[in-house]
Amino acid sequence: MLTAKLHLTTMFSKVKERVEKFLSEKNFVTDCLGKIEEKTGIKKRILAIGAVSITGLYLVFGYGASLLCNLIGFVYPAYFSIKAIESPNKEDDTKWLTYWVVYGVFSVAEFFSDIFLYWCPFYYVGKCLFLLWCMAPVSWNGSQFLYMRVVRPFFLKHEAAVDSVVNDLSGKAMTAAESVTREVLQTLVKNKRILPAEAAPKELTDTPTGESSSNDKSQ
Repeated sequence: MLTAKLHLTTMFSKVKERVEKFLSEKNFVTDCLGKIEEKTGIKKRILAIGAVSITGLYLVFGYGASLLCNLIGFVYPAYFSIKAIESPNKEDDTKWLTYWVVYGVFSVAEFFSDIFLYWCPFYYVGKCLFLLWCMAPVSWNGSQFLYMRVVRPFFLKHEAAVDSVVNDLSGKAMTAAESVTREVLQTLVKNKRILPAEAAPKELTDTPTGESSSNDKSQ
């Protein structure tokens, strides 16, 4: 119990530190918050807390909560994934790759469970909190935890079988593509052979008509 509380305290301090760092940076969001702060006199931190509170209430009562929740789980990780790709450090690449793997597994699971859970008023709030936990700036965040405890053991256990199925499907797909390509080429070649053969009789039938017309003119 004490360890869990310590972990939660560490996570909240990390999140607070990340938020403070983000609010001190110069970007579109902080520029907007700065303009609002100048007009209202309310500090950026209070404005950010208010925005988060309104977002939480909207996830419970608002229309289109699913879209907003998906944007929260996609936009922030996508932004930092691009920054990770552009940075020379590879540790953040692994971090965000892990997040996207867990996000993909969660999306597949949600496809089947959403029909039973979407009616729950706190469903999207819970989903949003889960995604925030997965992207939390701590070493034991949700994506790391689920990957190491669920995804990785399952993958290592069934890796050989999955590779066999993938190779089999790839081979069948290549064979099907080659077969279709061969049939298309054969059809094109056959059409090229038929077209001159069809044009030849037409020319033969046109020639006597032309000759008869010229004879009529000479008479």
